Amino acid sequence: MKGFSGFPGKIRFTPIPNPFFSSVLPQIDDLAELKVTLHIFWAVYQKRGYPRFVTCRELLSNPVLMKGLESDGSPDELLQRSLDQAVSRGTLLHLALKRDRDVDDLYFVNTEADRRAIDRIESGELNLGELVKREPCLASGERPNIFTLYEQNIGMLSPIMAEELKEAEKLYPASWIEDGFREAVDRNKRNWRYISSILKRWAAEGKDDGEPRRHSKAESDPEEYYRRYRHLLKR
Repeated sequence: MKGFSGFPGKIRFTPIPNPFFSSVLPQIDDLAELKVTLHIFWAVYQKRGYPRFVTCRELLSNPVLMKGLESDGSPDELLQRSLDQAVSRGTLLHLALKRDRDVDDLYFVNTEADRRAIDRIESGELNLGELVKREPCLASGERPNIFTLYEQNIGMLSPIMAEELKEAEKLYPASWIEDGFREAVDRNKRNWRYISSILKRWAAEGKDDGEPRRHSKAESDPEEYYRRYRHLLKR
């Protein structure tokens, strides 16, 4: 067994409902079910918006999770068995969503908010639309954090900048932060103020299919940009 060197200083944490430790964990006797359940807690809390869920496609495409399920049998079969066990136990909720000629298997943490969300989806009141992604998600060990992105693309971190980055990490999804750095590098504007303005604009206007809106009037006209976003730029 390879030893673990310990957790680094600047990391994010994943919230887990307290009743899980008192009412659920003592009943789980299957390691694979525990791994899958904990991974889904992590996966859904990486997401933003409403409701938050993970698809079976995402789980199958995550090499970190699937490697952890390698055993005498098939990891795919072990994943499905673990999901079924967690749903039967009541830890997770499952929704089979028909899209075109295909079916997406969605998994939610069994919270009151998600139970209401599933009721709204099944009644047709809530349309998930593009929330169900077809592409695979990144493995948990593959995504660089905001501090790494800053040091790789801009330079050394100061204590003041570290605090700003920590605050930004709370406000914006990790994928947005990565896209913001990528946008800045593409335009040769490697400074945090520029990246921060991109993130604030996306927060105000949204993003089209996960891609930045690059040709808005506000972006091409500095006066229009300032008029529209001055309330976000003030500190």
